[in-house]
Formats: sequence, structure tokens, C-alpha cells
Amino acid sequence: MSITKAVVWFRSDLRIHDNEALTQAISTATEVYPIYVFDTRMLSEYSEYSMRRVGKYRCRFMIEAVANLRSRLRSMGSDLIVRVGHPEEEIYQIASTLKSQWVFCNRERTPDEVAVQDSLEDKLWTVGQEIRYSRGKMLYYTQDLPFPITHTPDHFTAFRKEVEKVIPVREPIATPTTMRAMSHSIAAGNIPELADFGWEEYDHSSLPFPVLQGGETAGLEVLNQFVQAKPLVTLSGDRMDTECSYLGAYLSLGCLSPKMVYWKAKNASDGLVDRPKGIFFQLLIRDYLRLQVKKHGSQAFSRGGMRGRGDEHLMDDRKGLQTWKAALTGEPYVDAFMNQIDLTGYMPRIGRLSVAAYLVNQMGINWQMGAEYFESVLIDYDPCSNWGNWNLVAGVGGEYKDFSQYHIEYQCKKLDPDEAYLNRWHPQRSDHALIQDTRSAKQP
Repeated sequence: MSITKAVVWFRSDLRIHDNEALTQAISTATEVYPIYVFDTRMLSEYSEYSMRRVGKYRCRFMIEAVANLRSRLRSMGSDLIVRVGHPEEEIYQIASTLKSQWVFCNRERTPDEVAVQDSLEDKLWTVGQEIRYSRGKMLYYTQDLPFPITHTPDHFTAFRKEVEKVIPVREPIATPTTMRAMSHSIAAGNIPELADFGWEEYDHSSLPFPVLQGGETAGLEVLNQFVQAKPLVTLSGDRMDTECSYLGAYLSLGCLSPKMVYWKAKNASDGLVDRPKGIFFQLLIRDYLRLQVKKHGSQAFSRGGMRGRGDEHLMDDRKGLQTWKAALTGEPYVDAFMNQIDLTGYMPRIGRLSVAAYLVNQMGINWQMGAEYFESVLIDYDPCSNWGNWNLVAGVGGEYKDFSQYHIEYQCKKLDPDEAYLNRWHPQRSDHALIQDTRSAKQP
């Protein structure tokens, strides 16, 4: 029997379960070579406003997720080839060496990722190989939607009405249990450490608050806890967050499949899917924002946003941005949220809305600066969700909402009536004036 070889390029789909690219490769080729490339551009470069594109928390989570993927593949009889560099170059070199027939991967839709996959596709054509794209980021398949992407409703409510009760969610693809060992003696490569990307190593197990562990195994454990224990509290032990926010980091890197999350919740005894603004609602928002970015393209990342008409009064105020980042605004809940994200790489949804509304409406600072900061620090960063939500708060999204009258304290007190969250993340607020003077003196 002739041997056919396929490369599986893992991207933001770091899992074995419900992975269409992996499943198709296994069914198509006799030998499958899984590959992950740490993109040095993303992990080492600075954004337009001088922030690292990937901060240490997200970098650590990513490294852990890749290490877990390698462990799971090895348990199936295969392995994960790991490289550090530019994916379009590293994968092209490996595919050329292997003389494989195909490269399987999940298609991305945001500009940076599209540029990489287009470049790789062009290189592969020169050696007679092709990319076969799959899907794995969304709850719904785009081909199942009742409208083309370019006609996606700009209003979430209209989108929800067109799909929620009409389009069924497909069940997850069966998880492979074994894979044929790779016959080619290609080096597996080492998984890098934080220090390799310029970050100081730290022991997060000693921190005075729980920290999410990266990887599919941890993600499935968090999902099972969510379904079985039905937690209504955050990692910090209070009610500030919604019940499904634990899962965001695992969804963003693809350690969990949206379909897996949906069906686990759907089959739970208490009807988790049917809770107002519960897990199904959040998964719908993720799909809606991804489709919005697909529809509006690079415009979603521009100053004028999806609407193409940003407020000109917003300033590129780096000093003001530093005040916001350093939790020195004087608004107690804003500073508490900013302390939490600085220490953990995480912030509850209401916090993200609150600090974004404050930056744009109270400080008059360009929303893109806030979006870039979130991109750097959030462990659950997803380009479509992050930039789509910032478009919304800044009033430049496909759907217009006015956040100029957003009352931060009123909204937060409803979830934090005893100020448990405030006391945990901003205990020094009574001495704020003195702290602000001291910390401001240290700002560049």
C-alpha cells in the first residue's frame, strides 16, 4: 500500500476532540504529522501603541496548552512537532522535507492570520501541495446559516432571532483514540519557555488566587465542573462574573470546542443552555462577533471601526492610558478591575464593559489603545470578540449602542452589594490619593 502523508497545522484549535482538520487528515492520509509553530511576530513584536502583543499570562497559557496537546497526541501513538519562527516558512520547510500531499488546518478570518495562511498556500503550490481548510471556531457552520456572511445582521437581536430557534447545532465530531506513528525521523523540537520570549519565569501556583491552567485536559475539567457543580461565582470567589466566563480562555485557543461546550450544557440536568444570558447566549455572541469581523474585515480594527466613523475627539493619550492601566483613575470599580487584569490576565465581562466605557467616555482616549492592551494581557483574548466588543463600546460597531451614560457603580453594585470584589481587588482605595501620587511619580 502506498503511503500518503498529511501535515496538520494546529493554530487556535489546540485540542483532539471535535477537531475537523485532524479528523479529516486521519481519514485521508496514511501518515499524519501534527505541527504547531510559535509565531515570533505575534509573541515578540510590539503593537502600534508600544505594547507587547502577547503578555506573559497569555504566553504562559499558550505554552501550557501546546505542551498538553503534545502529551495527548503522544498518548495516541503520535507526537507534536514544535517550531519557533514564522509558520508559513516552518511548515513549508517541513512539508517539503516530508513530501506530504496536503496541509490540513482550520481557516482563520482576521487580517494577520489570513496573510500567514495565504503566504503558506502560495509556497505550497510551488511544490505541488495544497491546503485543505476546515472550520472549528464557531458554534454554527457558516453553510448552515440562513444568510451569507456579507448579509449577517448588524444587530445581535436580529442575528439571534434568525438562528437561535431555526438552525440546529451540530454534534461534535468523534474524538480519535489512536494515530499511526510518524515514520519520518523529523525532530519533534522543544516547547519554549516564557524566558524564550523575554518574560521572567514565575510560579503561579504560589499566587494568592486561583490561576487557570492551559490545555485541553484542564479545559475539559473546567467544563465538567461547570456542568456538574453549576458554579455561579468567579475565580476570586465572588458573584461579579457570569457563570460561563471560566471557559473563555479555553475557547479562545481552541482547547475546547464551542459545540462540545454547547452539548455538554445541553445535556445537563438543569437546562444550562436555556438560562437567560447563560452559556448558549455567550456562544451566540462569540459567533455573532466573529461573523461581524468576517463581514467588515480590516475595518473592524481601524479607528472608525465597522461603522467607518469614529469620534475625532478621542485622543492618543499615552499618559492617560498609563493612568488607566495602572489603576489610578480614582473610580473604585475601574481601578479594581484594572488591578485584577494586571495580576491575573483575567477580568469579568462587566469589568470589560466598565473599564472600556470609562476609557472612551470619561477619559476621551482612543478605543484602539484599550483594545491593544486587552490583546496583550487577557488570557482569553480572541481577536473577533475583543475588537468586536471594543467597537460596540466605542459606538463604532455594526450595531450602535450608546455607552456614554453607562453608570459603572450602579451596574457593579448589583453584582457586588457587599463590596466583596471591591475589597479583594482594590483594598487600598481609602488611601487612593496618596497611592496615586506615589505611583504617578514612577510613571514614565
